[in-house]
Amino acid sequence: MKKRIGSYPRVRVEGGGRTVVSQAGGVLLVETARKIGLDEAISAALAPWLKPRAVHDPGKVLLDLALAVALGWDCLADIGLLRSEPAVFGPVASDPTVSRLIDILATAGPKALTAIRAARADVRSHVWELAAGRAPDTGGRVTVDLDRVLVVAHSDKQDAAPTWKKTYGHHPLMGFVDHGPGGTGEAVAALLRPGNAGSNTAADHISATHLALAQLPKKYRCGRQTLIRCDSAGGTHEFVAWLAQRGRWLSYSVGMVITEAIHSHVLKIPASAWTPAVETDGEVRDGAWVAELAGDVLDVWPKGMRLIVRKERPHPGAQLRITDADGMRITCFATNTLDQPIADLELRHRLRARAEDRIRAARSTGLRNFPLHDTAQNGIWLEIVQIALDLLAWMPLLALTGQARLWEPRRLRFRLFSAAGQLVTTGRRRILRLARHWPWAHEITRALERLTLLPNPG
Repeated sequence: MKKRIGSYPRVRVEGGGRTVVSQAGGVLLVETARKIGLDEAISAALAPWLKPRAVHDPGKVLLDLALAVALGWDCLADIGLLRSEPAVFGPVASDPTVSRLIDILATAGPKALTAIRAARADVRSHVWELAAGRAPDTGGRVTVDLDRVLVVAHSDKQDAAPTWKKTYGHHPLMGFVDHGPGGTGEAVAALLRPGNAGSNTAADHISATHLALAQLPKKYRCGRQTLIRCDSAGGTHEFVAWLAQRGRWLSYSVGMVITEAIHSHVLKIPASAWTPAVETDGEVRDGAWVAELAGDVLDVWPKGMRLIVRKERPHPGAQLRITDADGMRITCFATNTLDQPIADLELRHRLRARAEDRIRAARSTGLRNFPLHDTAQNGIWLEIVQIALDLLAWMPLLALTGQARLWEPRRLRFRLFSAAGQLVTTGRRRILRLARHWPWAHEITRALERLTLLPNPG
């Protein structure tokens, strides 16, 4: 008989360890917040809600919650994990103090939201200056993607309602700045809506666009340096007309529903008018073509709007829709960009699919559910989620290079933030020594070196 010894080594576990720091890689987020002045900006914004004898600064409490969410946790009580590591995160408020602050800010309502958003906008301008020459300014233009997110509620929360997917919860409308193929993206708008809110509500798209534009530096609000991009939910007359009124300083690329009028015009397009679609590498895409519609189909839409249609062979097994034609899958979008070939414009619109990556990152960063009951409280939570998403975008933008800049939140947590360390005190200095065998220890140290080279705020 062969003696079984098992596949894993046996270790003796004791609970008396000292100077050991878990989540030591979280120092990357802490140092990023300090270097860009996010801690000072949030503290200044929430100064009106600082009580005379308060021990904890409201801005520090809110930023601690954002750090906890960025590290992968999803409720107010998870801030206790930061509280257990004062060497990295400093003094952290108790759970009752955190809950009281959320209640106070929720009671303040729009005033508190406006203060937080203004602080984020100021810090964003500073970050983009520090990251000059890199994303998010790709090709001299900033792209904002609008998209909807379904957040399921597992209990009866205020404004939770049945959704169009026959689930139950909320239906927020989000806006993300696309950093292009060399980066990720950052959240610039979040509109909390009931679960039964319409997908194509023009007023909500206008409000979300206002929120997104307010987050951008002023130079991107003129000369068509900002592109608003969304799917067919934004293809309403009211929203497109609103975008067209700002056509001198705003570009748009909006998906459109294939109406009967559009469908009949597509059937009349001659074969010679179709142009092969292209891919991101410039190669022609086999089995896909684009064309521009003209004539009376544009009469009911704003002047200067272009209507571009795409047809492609469906994937094997795909079911065609009633609006498809001649065995081809038909899609359409509208834009006011005049100086580019239609194949390039269609590729630009198709890259809106990167917004799905941003939504996936948001779901894993506090947007899996709304942890509070009242809508006003969850509105504050949505701002916390956006701060966390900002940190997860700004840290790679300023500190990481190569493929590491493309890592999504889950990979950042597993490879960087979850690294353990040993806290060593020598003289008046405290040194955090990462585990030597950790495969990405050098990535953390190099990122910290890059952050150290950045100028201090103020």
